[in-house]
Amino acid sequence: MKAAAFDLDDTLLRDDLSISPYTLDVFRRLAEKGFFFIADSGRTKVSMKPHVEKLGCVSLYIACNGGEIYDGATHELLHAENYSMEMAHEIVDFGAEYNAYAQAYDGEHFYFNQYSVYSERYARTSSLSGIYVGDLRKFIREPRNKILMMAEPDQIAEMLAEARRRFAGRVSITCSKPWLLEFNPIRATKGIALEFAAKHLGITVEDIIAFGDSLNDVPMFETAGRSVAVANAWKDVRPLCDEVCRSNNEDGVARYLAEHFLSGEALS
Repeated sequence: MKAAAFDLDDTLLRDDLSISPYTLDVFRRLAEKGFFFIADSGRTKVSMKPHVEKLGCVSLYIACNGGEIYDGATHELLHAENYSMEMAHEIVDFGAEYNAYAQAYDGEHFYFNQYSVYSERYARTSSLSGIYVGDLRKFIREPRNKILMMAEPDQIAEMLAEARRRFAGRVSITCSKPWLLEFNPIRATKGIALEFAAKHLGITVEDIIAFGDSLNDVPMFETAGRSVAVANAWKDVRPLCDEVCRSNNEDGVARYLAEHFLSGEALS
């Protein structure tokens, strides 16, 4: 393997959203050996950037489930996918049928349609500030690369099934947590973005080992040469992977990489 692709939340990041000194040490040592690192997340650029900078050795980072791809050192946008304003309106209308909380993005802010615990929680964990706009349909006046909805897990499961039926072949729809429903452009998946990343780095997808935990990581697992789920991954996701490593709170990604690619080296 020549590269590792990894999700952030519930995979590389601990539950308190920290990155351990052990993980930083392993990543640094592997980078010094020429290993590439690709962060592959549903988060936006602004939300990913602090973690990318803390790691200090990320070659590329994939934001919005593949909607955007950035250079890890310069933060230059390398590739982007969008759906039309009209499609965004259709997605918003779908959420309104379920009276679901929904939000769109722009820079350092997310814009939401109803005050709730969801907007407060998202602001705490994303490094973004929320702005209430009420009717998202009126707010969205240009193409978009992500709309996020939140509800109780049972409702999200129902909405996921219906959304995939209604938007089949037109929108990529996934979940990163049981209470999140994510709408991206049809070619915005972690797997398709990984193909771009491999070509950009001059390697093949077979050279990449992928780590993740949830439904939105499945396209990445299917594309990479090897796939590893963290022990805390969704129960339906773990069987789809080649292996299972320790949990995010046990530095599972770093420990797997150290055991397989830094064998015999003393680690802090």
